[in-house]
Amino acid sequence: MAAKPVRVGRSRARVVNRVLLGLAGLLLLALGAAVLVGGLDLPRRWNFGLPGSWPFDGPDDVLLTHDDRRRWRDEGWWWPTAIAALALFVLLALWWLLAQARRRRLREVLVASGEGEGAVLRGRALEGVLAAEAEAMDGVDRARVTLRGRRTAPEARVRLVLAAHAQPAETLARLRAEALEHARASAGLDRLPAEVRMRAVRHRAERVS
Repeated sequence: MAAKPVRVGRSRARVVNRVLLGLAGLLLLALGAAVLVGGLDLPRRWNFGLPGSWPFDGPDDVLLTHDDRRRWRDEGWWWPTAIAALALFVLLALWWLLAQARRRRLREVLVASGEGEGAVLRGRALEGVLAAEAEAMDGVDRARVTLRGRRTAPEARVRLVLAAHAQPAETLARLRAEALEHARASAGLDRLPAEVRMRAVRHRAERVS
């Protein structure tokens, strides 16, 4: 019997993101089609008419006329408003870009109970447990864990900062046998592949007198 996950607080962020992407794509497609039809002079070449409200009728048309471009330049509020609007647009674009990068992280993991039902475990909770157990190992100064992939087949990306006395091979073996294996077993996963990156902690050189 297939597992039936019990959703905890279903988020609508994914739906909103897809709607916004769809609307932005349609707007850009319509604008590009308008420019392409006018720029290639397709109405004259293919002998068809355009609506009176069509923004570009021919290759010589521009988005803003000379008078439109100079209409508000002598007004004192024009430049501060234009700069503030552009700055706001750039900030919103950066915020959206960072939001997309954050959404690449796995939000939830499906935990199978073995009785035909399941539950949804927050991805950040599993990341926190993995990182805490990794940092508890001898020789690990800091640990950071990120889950990717699908909720039924997650993948872990582990970043370890090792102390000066740490043995990388031994640390990797313990991480695989302890932290990763405990997380895999607790979530009821068949496997939990991981990509591990290590670097040594920075420390000052010691003087020998």
